[in-house]
Amino acid sequence: MAGAQIITGHVLCFIASPFEVPAAESARIEEAALVRDGSVADVGTLDSLRQAAPEAEIHRFDKHLISPGFVDAHVHYPQTAIIASWGKRLLDWLEQYTFPEEMKFHDPDYARQIAARYFDLTLANGTTTVASFCTSHSASLEAFFAEAQMRGLRAVAGKTCMDRGAPTELCDTAQSAYDDSKALIERWHGTDRLSYAITPRFSPTSTPEQLESIGTLWAEHPDCLMQTHLSEQTEEIQKVVSLFPEARDYLDTYEAHGLLGARGLYGHAIHLEPRERARLAEVGASVIHCPTSNTFIGSGLFDLAARVADGISVGLATDTGGGSSFSMLRTMAAAYEIAQLSGAAVHPAQLWWLATAGSSRALHMSDKIGTIAPGMEADLVAIDLDSTPGISQRSARAEDIWEAVFPTIMMGDDRAVKAVWVEGKRIEMDACKTQNF
Repeated sequence: MAGAQIITGHVLCFIASPFEVPAAESARIEEAALVRDGSVADVGTLDSLRQAAPEAEIHRFDKHLISPGFVDAHVHYPQTAIIASWGKRLLDWLEQYTFPEEMKFHDPDYARQIAARYFDLTLANGTTTVASFCTSHSASLEAFFAEAQMRGLRAVAGKTCMDRGAPTELCDTAQSAYDDSKALIERWHGTDRLSYAITPRFSPTSTPEQLESIGTLWAEHPDCLMQTHLSEQTEEIQKVVSLFPEARDYLDTYEAHGLLGARGLYGHAIHLEPRERARLAEVGASVIHCPTSNTFIGSGLFDLAARVADGISVGLATDTGGGSSFSMLRTMAAAYEIAQLSGAAVHPAQLWWLATAGSSRALHMSDKIGTIAPGMEADLVAIDLDSTPGISQRSARAEDIWEAVFPTIMMGDDRAVKAVWVEGKRIEMDACKTQNF
């Protein structure tokens, strides 16, 4: 662990959800944060923290926003190399791009190469926690968790389970999905900062027998998260109807097999029926908004305001590589733009909360990450609010912190990320940003 240090800047401390209180009252800005032994020890004025820790090394980022590290609640790290592939909708995307790429992950060396590349790219963008789908190969999860562990990251992942609707080389069985996932849970879940998520890809690629076996596994390991996809595209929903004619709706294909619960993460969830919305809210499940993916693959417009009004927990995600960016700044911008099309102007505080505290809440990690407060893990990012001339000239006119932040949300990229700390240890950003791939 790094020694005591004081980080100065506009230290962003959320004290409530900006969806539950007036957005401008959801956070306070402190002058500095004291970090000790990998955790936030205190926040306050620089003078008060100096008195509390005279030995602390001071790192000055006085004109920067000091934020919790970004939390990306739904990604596919194996799709890193195929991000920004042209011209397909979801089911064709899987056939033409995803499945051929995922077949390469039977090779542990290739999996390790892509895992390292993925974390370099995400850390360069200020993301310190991700929840990732791996492939159906256990080696892909081993590589991902080993790389995260080496870097000291908090991370969530699961071996993807699918026993139909995919190339034979990627298919497991109901029994092998259970056995492999159980072995990986026993090997990795709760090790260091790593958490396992039981991971059926989605109902079209799992038989009822496999969904039943995975539901049994989740019942045996209820402290695990469960991640999957739900109602992403209309063609996908039609396929679910044809494969599960007895189901009341898409969500029921999970619910009937023990795969609906408070620790469930349901990616996309764009085209929900009233019963599905009511059940997700009732059980306390989370839906994960993937705005750049939803537009890039042509899935539809997620209605953020309506889902919040439904009382459903919402996380935010890049959905690499169906999503078109590794940046949570770009993801926030897309979420804003999509909400505008639905007639809702999302406040900058709400966008930033979704990318930090909101996603940590969706992952059931809000006691560890997502906010800057005493006792929280010190995963932090320093954001330059003047990273480009265009951003700088706009933020100079700002009358409050959120008006200063908003241009970076809408126009920022990895140039705005000036420093990243993982458990209080500063990451070498040049190494992340200058890899020769």
